[in-house]
Amino acid sequence: MMYKTIDKKMLFSYLEEIKDPEVPVLSIIDLGIVRDIVLHDDEVEVFITPTYSGCPAMDMIATEIRVELATLGFKKVIITQTISPPWTTDWMSDEGKRKLKAYGIAAPDKRFVIPADGVECPLCNSTDTKLMSAFSSTACKSLYQCNDCKEPFDYFKCH
Repeated sequence: MMYKTIDKKMLFSYLEEIKDPEVPVLSIIDLGIVRDIVLHDDEVEVFITPTYSGCPAMDMIATEIRVELATLGFKKVIITQTISPPWTTDWMSDEGKRKLKAYGIAAPDKRFVIPADGVECPLCNSTDTKLMSAFSSTACKSLYQCNDCKEPFDYFKCH
């Protein structure tokens, strides 16, 4: 069985292949929602934390984790959702934040949660921006518009 030669570090790298269904440029590792992996013989337990309570993507992510680990030979995969401590954007990788910007979404900035203005536009880097809506395509993002390039963009809210 392949799983006998796999360690925790390797499992994290395999899970890097699973993308967030709401922001497909990010992996679940980039997001920091995979909190721990515990190996028990032919069983693996993965601890995940939703980006916010009730996140609809968690069921799909859990299924994708099960499928990925089954391809490695794990017959029993346990997915444990933890809500304490709550997920924070501090858990996102720096690489994930770079991927967000390249994708056109402003990365979280701890200087503010939902600033009225001043979020850096991921398209032209201007900070002459304005809040259009506290909520965007998902509850974890807000909508802004750049006053310089006039383009709308999402901002990934800090938690």
